[in-house]
Amino acid sequence: MTDPSVRSIPFTDADGAEKTLDDLGADVVLVVNVASKCGLTPQYEQLEELQRLYGDRGFSVVGFPCNQFFGQEPGSVDEILEFCSTTYGISFPIADKVKVNGRNAADLYKALKDTPDAEGKAGRVAWNFEKFLVLPDGDVRRFRPNITPDDPAIVGTIEAALAR
Repeated sequence: MTDPSVRSIPFTDADGAEKTLDDLGADVVLVVNVASKCGLTPQYEQLEELQRLYGDRGFSVVGFPCNQFFGQEPGSVDEILEFCSTTYGISFPIADKVKVNGRNAADLYKALKDTPDAEGKAGRVAWNFEKFLVLPDGDVRRFRPNITPDDPAIVGTIEAALAR
């Protein structure tokens, strides 16, 4: 999916301020619905590594805490931020908690879910740690939760986009 307007869809950050992906000041943004009590939670480490490797080149991860999958993100935003900081040393932005599926899904996720994955399947977010890589022109690439942040498909797309 290519839609430059996806970068201007508002969301609420952890401090309660309205932001957009463009406000992050990054050309390439990896949007991830995160949870602190999930079997995939160790992906935070790889997400932070991407942030450290590419953050000064126009890249940012942004985490969207979501409690829709078996209550795996039950805490308050402050508790989530504390967990991310003390457990994984997260330096990338964490947004306010969102819903990613259903009629009350965050507007950004409503738009992102139109993007098909590598098998051509769009629609509902499957689980925590689903990844949407938003490129400068609004092109979006979707990676399902089982694809780790350090997967060559993700890293290669980030590097190619930053080299432009």
